[in-house]
Amino acid sequence: MTTSRDIIQQGAASFGTSGVRALVSDLDDRLCMAYCAGFLEVIGGCSAVILGMDLRPSSPRIAAACTAAVQAAGREVIWCGALPTPALASFAIAAGMPSIMVTGSHIPFDRNGIKFYRAEGEISKADELAIVNAPAPMSGVAAALTLPSADPSAATAYANRYVAFFGTDALRGMRIGFWQHSSVAWDQLTQILESLGAKVTPLGRTDQFVPIDTESVAAADVERAKAWARDSGFDALISTDGDADRPLIGDQEGTWFRGDVVGLLTARYLGIRHIVTPVTSTTALERSNLFETITRTKVGSPYVLEALDTHLRKGTSGGVAGFEANGGFLLSTALEKHGRSLAPLPTRDAALPIITLLAASRAAGQPMSKLQDGLPARFTASDRLTNFSRENSKALLEGLLQPGAALKLLDQRCGNLTSTDQTDGLRMTFAGLSPTNSVIVHLRPSGNAPELRCYVEAHDAATAGELVAFVLSRVKPA
Repeated sequence: MTTSRDIIQQGAASFGTSGVRALVSDLDDRLCMAYCAGFLEVIGGCSAVILGMDLRPSSPRIAAACTAAVQAAGREVIWCGALPTPALASFAIAAGMPSIMVTGSHIPFDRNGIKFYRAEGEISKADELAIVNAPAPMSGVAAALTLPSADPSAATAYANRYVAFFGTDALRGMRIGFWQHSSVAWDQLTQILESLGAKVTPLGRTDQFVPIDTESVAAADVERAKAWARDSGFDALISTDGDADRPLIGDQEGTWFRGDVVGLLTARYLGIRHIVTPVTSTTALERSNLFETITRTKVGSPYVLEALDTHLRKGTSGGVAGFEANGGFLLSTALEKHGRSLAPLPTRDAALPIITLLAASRAAGQPMSKLQDGLPARFTASDRLTNFSRENSKALLEGLLQPGAALKLLDQRCGNLTSTDQTDGLRMTFAGLSPTNSVIVHLRPSGNAPELRCYVEAHDAATAGELVAFVLSRVKPA
């Protein structure tokens, strides 16, 4: 008898930093159904599964395959249609039901993926391993021809979550430009912001899927934002990645905020006391002295969630939250502010940091660009090399651990190497050329695609950007 394990082991898809990821051509119906069957085998009894998707052209077909697997297992499918990943997760957690989201997040349109949630939230790395090895029977599982009618309840609940917490005057009078491209949140986030009192102008909407990586914004998109700000007089610019769990936020001049700075500012305004974040986030967190504890993890929401769960088991008092360098914010404990409550949402979310920074600007009566005033002068930049295999990445990082190799790579531009961190890839700290100009260069293979990512932290933005370009030019194959 063929099992889900047999099909998964023969397939070309695998779990990345968050969910299953692969080329669309490799995510055939049979493989998608096998992953869903394995998931249902691992989580055990449930009467229904909540299902949603992003706007990638391949998502409806994959969602139909997931629907077939759920129905073949004797469970009902509650189909929520196209909606943000955090909206689906929030609805499912509140309902106490497992859920499945078809999304490739920010990766190119020729790829896609599937995210799985237990009734209490995202699956763990241990769950991923169990799903891959689950012996779920696959006989009689055939792809569905159509999807059910969409239930709007999840989208409605997600909007109510933020309007109830922030209030209908939170953004009163603000003029916001929303770069919608192919974000699944293009209508819903507009409605939420307008319900909070803002005037929203849609920008750049397209039916062609656009992969937006909030950790590595393309140069053309940097210039696009500045042109929009110059021509339209917005108080802020916003956007998200494809499934709206990673925010992109720009000030009145069209300058995009770095995602880790977004996380820091969001946590500060919301009164968070305990932070969990990957090693790629800015060291301005420690230097700011704003937080009681800061826990560093590998890159990927499952690792952040594991550390957040440790806080919950210990009964840590005060607000607990996590964020990633892409800006996605994970709220682990309930919040109280201005007499209103916000329930936890332990998965990446773009809406909360977007609304929070806008509300902070309006409450302070200051332009968005002033929100960073007073933070330690640490600036980060990042970019990537595509079509760079994990094998090549492994060989590169092993080579850089040899004596003198790191200094040779940097051509003595950053002073002496003072420490290395192999939590995720290779993070190298250099003394800099003056006592206050330390530099961090971090190289790691992507968990979602054959890419090498480079992150640099320095004392000014220009240096960080220049070093990212220099390092990638040095390691790029001829």
